[in-house]
Amino acid sequence: MRCLPSILTCLTLCTTGLACNDPMEAADTGATGTTGTTGDDVVTEDGEASGDMGDGDGDPGDGDGDPGDGDGDPGDGDGDPTGDGDGDPTGDGDGDGDGDGDPDAMVRFVALGDAGEGNMGQYNVAAAMEMVCAERGGCDFAVYLGDNFYNDGVDSVEDEQFMTKFEMPYADIDFPFYVVMGNHDYGELSFVWDKLEYEIEYTNYSDKWILPAKWYSVYDFPNVDLFAMDTTRLMWNHETGAQQAWLDAELANSDAPWKIAFAHHPYYSNGEHGNAGNYEGWPFPPQLAGTTVKKVIDESVCDKVDLVLSGHDHNRTWNQLTCGGGERTTYFIVSGAGCKNTDFAHHDDNPVHWEEDTTPGFLLVEVELEKIHTAFYDETGALNFERDIVK
Repeated sequence: MRCLPSILTCLTLCTTGLACNDPMEAADTGATGTTGTTGDDVVTEDGEASGDMGDGDGDPGDGDGDPGDGDGDPGDGDGDPTGDGDGDPTGDGDGDGDGDGDPDAMVRFVALGDAGEGNMGQYNVAAAMEMVCAERGGCDFAVYLGDNFYNDGVDSVEDEQFMTKFEMPYADIDFPFYVVMGNHDYGELSFVWDKLEYEIEYTNYSDKWILPAKWYSVYDFPNVDLFAMDTTRLMWNHETGAQQAWLDAELANSDAPWKIAFAHHPYYSNGEHGNAGNYEGWPFPPQLAGTTVKKVIDESVCDKVDLVLSGHDHNRTWNQLTCGGGERTTYFIVSGAGCKNTDFAHHDDNPVHWEEDTTPGFLLVEVELEKIHTAFYDETGALNFERDIVK
């Protein structure tokens, strides 16, 4: 890890306790949400579950409109700081990595998004993650679901927000974060594409932060391969063909028992933004509705991925609706309450197994050969809901 001179002093102060809040002390101020109820469900990969509402066939909008060739892209976006976007943290890039089945292995990680405020909620959630991971036997990594720096991203690799909104809140966490970009990371209007370069470059200076390319795969772990998408570019239909071709090839080459995609924008959500193809309750224009997000997930994710993790809406939701159901049934979880909440809007009124919009928190995921266990925890470390997906 290289060192940035302008933040070295802050790192020193943080490690000596002079510049950091005590996250464990902060956790004591958290309040338990009241919207959700504790539950314990098991759902098989073919979609069968007790008490499951609906058949999962619901379409969140017609989504038939193709936003075209991307002429509505307000930025040129010609510069590609990462090459072809095929970044593979493991270096092999062959799509099969360590995904072969291992009946004795467990991979444990946390998922959270929309955390980039540097506020007390972020510190509380960080402390809760540290506590829960320790109690469960340690976590291997986190997936960080975008909107990493409110309100308009970072302006250089030396931007102090890397310290105040990432390194300091997670100072006591000793596992890496696999990062994707959110709309706010590309500026307040979400199309300043050059801002990606700073978040990619910061990978060279942090022991925790991993963002090797605008989209990438992770093959480091047994039983599961992970695929990081950039849905903000899809919102503007920007480089859609390149990203979708990459995703199709990576998923086809992966032989992992489980495949998990993670991205910023949700496919199903009862939050303020709503479902892809109908974001904000509007089916048009495409850049607002998320038409291309829906199209790419319909074509390249449904039936090819087991689980999609997203943020964007500041709540925690385990959706009942699925897609696919042939080779694989694809499930959708929103974990966008990494530091704050917004009220449910229920534009689309999706049936859910559980949802909560009053308390920050995170999702714990444990992957074994035959089962994915998921559990929502709040900012105090209290267990709110858990549910299994079983092959």
